[in-house]
Amino acid sequence: MTPLRLAVLLLAIAAAAIWQVTVIPESLMQMTVGPVLAPAVVVVGLAVLALLYGVSAWRGRQVDVSHAPDQTPLPGSGRRLASLLGGGAVFMALVGPLGFVLPAALCGMGVARAFDAPLGWRSALVCGAIAAVFWLVFAQLLGIGLGPALRWPF
Repeated sequence: MTPLRLAVLLLAIAAAAIWQVTVIPESLMQMTVGPVLAPAVVVVGLAVLALLYGVSAWRGRQVDVSHAPDQTPLPGSGRRLASLLGGGAVFMALVGPLGFVLPAALCGMGVARAFDAPLGWRSALVCGAIAAVFWLVFAQLLGIGLGPALRWPF
């Protein structure tokens, strides 16, 4: 894919994201920071980056590496991608039945594995601690509905 086509694709994705932010319903409670602010900030930032990339591609400053003969993927790139996507899939599949913290820790371990971190008790401990702190800050302090930290079967 040429840089200019990639820029058009990124801008189309940004336009779809902007549209999605506009259809988020406003909260019925009077809040200074509502449910639209954070997604809007992220989407505007990504749209600006896509626009800057598009201008850079239009001026010919982006290199088309799709036809370069010396460009080969790094060894293990398929495993890294599978770890990254697998972590997200595990989170989406297990967050309902198990609560937030355990699936988020498993997702974090998948992301860490994608960046070549060894899987073990240290990785599980660090990812579990990050997931627990994330849940405490967002669910308990900010009141964002992430669901329970852990679901108990009884």
